[in-house]
This record gives sequence, structure tokens and C-alpha cells, in this order.
Amino acid sequence: MNSNLRPIAWIPLLALLLAVAATPLGAAPRVRVKDLTAVEGVRSNPLIGYGLVVGLQGTGDGTQAAFTIQSLANVLRRSGIQVPQNAIRVRNVAAVMVTAELPPFARSGQQLDVQVASMGDAKSLQGGTLLMTPLAGPDGQIYAVAQGGVSIGGAFLGGGGGNSVQRNHPTAGRVPSGATVEREVPLDLAGRDSLRLLLNQADFLTAARVAEAVNSGFGMEIARAEDPVSVRISPPEPFHGDLVGLLARVQAFEVRPDVEARVVINERTGTVVMGAEVRVSKIAVAHGNLTVEIQTDLQPSQPAPLSGGETVVLPQQDVILTEESKVIQLADGVSVGEVVEALNMLGVSARDMIAIFQSMHAAGALHAKVVVL
Repeated sequence: MNSNLRPIAWIPLLALLLAVAATPLGAAPRVRVKDLTAVEGVRSNPLIGYGLVVGLQGTGDGTQAAFTIQSLANVLRRSGIQVPQNAIRVRNVAAVMVTAELPPFARSGQQLDVQVASMGDAKSLQGGTLLMTPLAGPDGQIYAVAQGGVSIGGAFLGGGGGNSVQRNHPTAGRVPSGATVEREVPLDLAGRDSLRLLLNQADFLTAARVAEAVNSGFGMEIARAEDPVSVRISPPEPFHGDLVGLLARVQAFEVRPDVEARVVINERTGTVVMGAEVRVSKIAVAHGNLTVEIQTDLQPSQPAPLSGGETVVLPQQDVILTEESKVIQLADGVSVGEVVEALNMLGVSARDMIAIFQSMHAAGALHAKVVVL
């Protein structure tokens, strides 16, 4: 007689819990202004273009991708070759969208990396070469031209009988240094009489600390926090006309950024991330685990003598229900590390922690902003 234990009902899932509580309150790390802010007007610009990838090994677009056939016919026509569209097969060609980021202060002749993504039903871009593709900005002007071999970091192998093997994502890739800047975006810092720093994360206290660090570093009042996002800097006398030197000095200053108490929950992966500023009021937490297991025993059934029947195996199932309940109490003002330690003592999985934190927030005991992804 064989016995087979199969828990086919709910099984507690193991997931990752990441608690960011390494630094105590008041001892946050000092961060450079360069890593906290960006200069107003100094930004990248998106570029986009439509192109063809050729040289594929039978993994290109099929006959259903009419735009690929039309594009290839146009390319051949510009080369002086007239071919009817119904005579073109594009198994070695794929239509793609090409994107890139034009960085600030990019100069003519500078090279950029570009991303390539299939638009049709191509199976893989492996081994393909991107034909010359103009890249336009939001204003419709051409700012760069892309061309080169496509690197996909994956693979697609097809065999007879419809068998295939795919690794990673073979229908999207990149062309390292595949684009050349042809047009520059005008950006002149020398013509400005002041600068504005924009914080990556809006915060009143952090903005005030950035202004204080700049004023302390120069020994004079040249910076002022206008709102929780921006800090206005007026160049002192030695830096008139030298905003590059001013920015180089300002971005090297260090401040202690202030962060909002926040608990970030990702229900899809079962991940919980909590900041060190999270505090909990006095509360009791009760957690119950309900586990259902179905145990299957395979028992043979013998027919009566001389009946001509056959021996069969009949499954006998037993349902086992187990329920556990534990209660802990949290003191007023405990830290995030103490909360995690207490919940771990209950043997709580990450997905159960998600429900507990949401309930604590609903009860008004979790003093933090809860963000659910």
C-alpha cells in the first residue's frame, strides 16, 4: 500500500522582506547636492524613429506585416530597384521602432546608444543589422541618425515540427554607440543671471537644508528655498559668467535629506519595504494561520475469486485542517526593526505581513504613508 501526501490547497508562500532600518533617527547619511537635485532646464530629450533590421536568419516578419513589405519596397525603390510588393518575402527583415535619449549639451558628432524593438511578428532580431534610421525629436526635427549591428542579449532557436527554444527577450535589443548626433539642442548657461535647483523628491525640510548648505559653503546668503521642489541660487561676484564653476562647487556640498515615513508594499511579489522613520502606536496584533492539507492514500481493491474482475487502485482522501493563532503586543513608539522582529516571532510570511500592515494603517496605529504597488 502506497501513501502520498499532497497539500493541494493553500500553501504559505515564502517571500522576501526587506526592512531598511540600518540608521537610527537623526543619523541619516549625508548625500551630495548633485545626487538630490537637477538643474532646471538641463535635461535629456527623447528621440524616435522607424527603421528596418536586415540579415535575420528566417526570424523576421511574416507576410501579415504589410508595413514591413511596403518599407522594404521603398528602400529598394530608392536604390533604383523596382520590385512588386507581392513578390517580396520579408523573412530576413523586421520593422522596428528605434528610440534614444539625447543628453543635455550633446554636440554634433557625439555617439549615442539606441534601443530597437520589433513592431511586427518577428521571432528574433538576433544577428540583424539596423539600416540607417533618422531619429526625430518631439518637434519633428532630425537630431541623430542610427545604424549598426543589433545586440539582443537573448536567443531564439527554431527546429522542425514547431519545436523552439527562447532565451530572454529576443525581439528587443540595442545598438551600442549606434547613433550619431547631427543637430544640437541650444542650451546656454552663461546667459543666465541665476540658477534653480530642482529636488528629485519634493520635501520642505530637504529644500531648506540644501539652501542652508549652499549659504554656509559660500559664507553668504545666495540660496533661497522657493518651495519644496526648487532652490534659487544667485551667483556671487566671483562667479558672474561662470555658472559651470558655481554648479561644480554647489553640487559637491553634502546635506542630510529628510524622507517621509513610508511603507511600500508590492502585492505581486510579496515584498515589503519600510523606512527607518516608521513608528507604531501601542497595539495588539493577532495572527491566525489556516492550513488545509489533503492526504491521499492509494489502496488496492481485489475482485471476488473466480469473478474475472481486475485489481484496481482506489484513492482514499483525508482532509486535515490546522489552525494556529498567536497574539503579540507592541509598545508605543516602537521602531520598524522591532515591528519586523515581533512579526517574525509569529512566523508570519511576507504576504501575511502585507495584510497586517494594511490593517494596522486602517486602525491608525501605523504612522507612515502606505504605498501599494
